[in-house]
Amino acid sequence: MKVILLQELKGKGGEGDVVDVAPGFANNYLYPEKIALPATKGNLKQLEQRKHNIAKREENRISDAEKLKAALEGTVVKVDAKVGEEGQLFGSVTAVMIADAIKASTEVEVDKRRIELGHAIKTAGEHEVAISIYRDIKTTVKLLVGDINAPAEAEAEVVEVEETVEVVEEVEAPAEAESAE
Repeated sequence: MKVILLQELKGKGGEGDVVDVAPGFANNYLYPEKIALPATKGNLKQLEQRKHNIAKREENRISDAEKLKAALEGTVVKVDAKVGEEGQLFGSVTAVMIADAIKASTEVEVDKRRIELGHAIKTAGEHEVAISIYRDIKTTVKLLVGDINAPAEAEAEVVEVEETVEVVEEVEAPAEAESAE
């Protein structure tokens, strides 16, 4: 069954495209959600009249997507998570966590549905995450997954080392005094 798309439909096409879909998909999803219209002669004629407006909107969307790609290109985002032994996470890093981290670090809003994880991120370290911005425009973001408590533990180790140095100096001072006599 041929339909005219009123907005982008992932895997099928964009606004103004005439695509072939299953009748049930059109009747039960596309028509009620106002994503598509039946490809009748009258609707096709209206589509031809609106092609110029659709082309302008498409150009605007592509330019916005290119700007977003430039803003995200080479971005390094840090996500804090609880890390257990051997770098394994308690749970996994989700698309929502990544979207929130991108917004916090770059002030750029990314839809969680555009983040392509491929597989669950369950280990600490550095990961590459693909983001599908618009149709064929994609970018990757470097994701650093680390422990929430890591900085506090590192500070505690530094304090312990400084205390050890002071104790060693106190022990060496009386020994030097005895050897001088």
